[in-house]
Amino acid sequence: MDKISITVLRNGLERKIETKPNEYKNLMFLLKDHCYPDDFGECGGMGRCATCIIKASGLKGAALEKDRNEPATLEKFRQSDPNLRLACGLHISSDLEGAIIELIEI
Repeated sequence: MDKISITVLRNGLERKIETKPNEYKNLMFLLKDHCYPDDFGECGGMGRCATCIIKASGLKGAALEKDRNEPATLEKFRQSDPNLRLACGLHISSDLEGAIIELIEI
């Protein structure tokens, strides 16, 4: 698959973003580059600060798995919704094709 298309929801607005596999290190960097959210990804993608928290639906394959610090960080911030994820924990791959990503604040 050459292109990955995701839908980003922010402040009631919908935006389509297209990218390529591995064009960005992770979803956090893609969102910072395309959506310019304030104070997003403060720990630089280490999975510790929860400033890149998103609500995700339509993830597939490996994107469904939480790894690294993600489960502990979400628990620390008392986030138990299974659709809440850290954007820094999601690699840019075909597993994001068609996903809907909502930028939220905790």
